[in-house]
Amino acid sequence: MDRRSEPNRSAIYATTLVAFLAIAGIAVVDPILPAIGDAIGVTAWQVELLFTAYIAVMALGMIPATLASGRFGFKPVLIAGVSVVGLAAILASFSDNIVQLSVLRGVWGLGNAMFFATAMVVLVNLAVDREWVVGLFETALGLGFAVGPLIGGLLGEVSWRLPFFVCGVFMVLALGVAARKLREPTNRQAPVRVGQIFATYRRPAFIALCVVTGTYNFVFFVVLGYTPLFLGLDVIPLGLAFTGWGLGLAAGILLIGHRLAHRIGAVQTVGVAIAGLLVCMVLFATSTSTTEALVVLVLAGLCMGLANANLTDLALGLGSSDRRVATGAFNLVRWGAAAPAPIISGKLAEHSLSMPFWVGFGVLAVGVLVYLAFAHVMAAGYGERVLWSRWNRAAAGTEHAPEEPVGEAY
Repeated sequence: MDRRSEPNRSAIYATTLVAFLAIAGIAVVDPILPAIGDAIGVTAWQVELLFTAYIAVMALGMIPATLASGRFGFKPVLIAGVSVVGLAAILASFSDNIVQLSVLRGVWGLGNAMFFATAMVVLVNLAVDREWVVGLFETALGLGFAVGPLIGGLLGEVSWRLPFFVCGVFMVLALGVAARKLREPTNRQAPVRVGQIFATYRRPAFIALCVVTGTYNFVFFVVLGYTPLFLGLDVIPLGLAFTGWGLGLAAGILLIGHRLAHRIGAVQTVGVAIAGLLVCMVLFATSTSTTEALVVLVLAGLCMGLANANLTDLALGLGSSDRRVATGAFNLVRWGAAAPAPIISGKLAEHSLSMPFWVGFGVLAVGVLVYLAFAHVMAAGYGERVLWSRWNRAAAGTEHAPEEPVGEAY
């Protein structure tokens, strides 16, 4: 399709730019975690509060952000979220202790919740070519996870405060772009009620997906939050290491995830991803050299990309027909399950450096068992089949037919 037929291209590009900066802001902290701990004199679990506070507030903020977008419109909520992130990031660069930093990271998470509750819905409603805009958004997310650690490593070599400040400045610039270019979708939707969100959890296939996703996201943030401390590298090498992880993630999302889903189905692609990540947890826990751990880190990123390319598509297909409701219910679980992972990893590391990975293995193993038991139900609800066709017949007709997939909004 000719991109010139898109009447809202500037608004779409502006929203995508903000998405890139928002994701880069999550990943920018990775290379500077050890430097922050050394500079302000805190233990591993205390420095992990920077992740846990961020994720926990982001999870809790998803529902009120979804409700606010129904009442006030998408553009005001999105712009408010970008403003909150920019302010929190700049203030974080002036923090003197872990409490101040954790509180501001929590405020940062609230801003990101306001953004991610609205961004994908805005893009889909603004675009004529839905497949193009979803691909554009996924590209921004993949590049954000790849570039964020590199920015954090390079700037963190000067000072751990600089990545926070620069990220805040970028968000202020993005705010100016969004305020000028962003357009409110013309098809205004009715406000969302809290009861609609929680009613989504009555669907068996959606519940199974949430359990699998919750265990997966716990492990995602064991890797993202704890591995920087586990590797024991300096700031720039650590930034490069997580750039490698981000490139693996981007390759999984952009190059492999959807292609594999077209061949074997989205449900079975998620199964491949979590099985691969389960193996990565064992390899992390038993690694005997930094080189080995770095290879596993990139492999884990690739597996995560396969999962991220398909999980939200599945949530939108198995959840409520209202995308705002399905996204709110799904993100509450995915971020809520992830929130304890960094701080638990930090506490476990006081006893054994490998223990966080073994615990991650145990958590994800529960998700794998749930997947094996209910993949046929998820596949039936999404209009797919899994290899165990006998279960397919048993699951036939148990779930509604899915909507057209809309893409990942991680």
